[in-house]
Amino acid sequence: MKVIITGATGMVGEGVLFECLENYAVKKVLMINRKPSGIKHPKLEELIVLDFMQLSRYADILQGYDACFYCAGVSSVGMNEVKYTYVTYDTTLAFARALSEINPNMVFNFVTGSHTDTSENGKVMWARVKGKTENDLMKLPFKGQYNFRPGFMKPFKGQQNVKPFFKIIIPLFPLLFPKKSLTLEDVGKAMINTVKEAYPKQILEIEDIKILAEL
Repeated sequence: MKVIITGATGMVGEGVLFECLENYAVKKVLMINRKPSGIKHPKLEELIVLDFMQLSRYADILQGYDACFYCAGVSSVGMNEVKYTYVTYDTTLAFARALSEINPNMVFNFVTGSHTDTSENGKVMWARVKGKTENDLMKLPFKGQYNFRPGFMKPFKGQQNVKPFFKIIIPLFPLLFPKKSLTLEDVGKAMINTVKEAYPKQILEIEDIKILAEL
């Protein structure tokens, strides 16, 4: 399969990229970044898109892909709702709508978060915004659309985009909270398997991700 990945300069996207580069089922990966990553691999190509709202300008390059693993995102810490909505909802939906027009037969996977609020009415700002994003992504005419809600994710050995404080708790968290823990290998395999296998749910909690990773 041929896949597009966003967010490869963050921990989740980098981990999903590692799995895609190692996985025999993936023959080509196109990273879409706002700045060069410096990562080199025979399977890998990179497209620099400064404004994700303008993705349709690159339609010729984006033809023929089987999936997009959308791992780009930001923390809501220090952001007001207007700015967070622009980054998390407006930009993601514009990107996804453009891809749905270019490649309606692809699978689009969005990394969201545990406790996302699909009612869109809760008190937690980030959860409402991500809930609205999930809801509207599920309305797009993709072959498949899945929203990943991972918990703690252990990175691959050798990942560069892991914050120092996170490295300290990596050995402890899976031991203390095994039911809330995944590896980024699990997440990457599950994303690949959404393309290979259908799954009955569009919102994937930790247990769903583990099941998909083993298919």
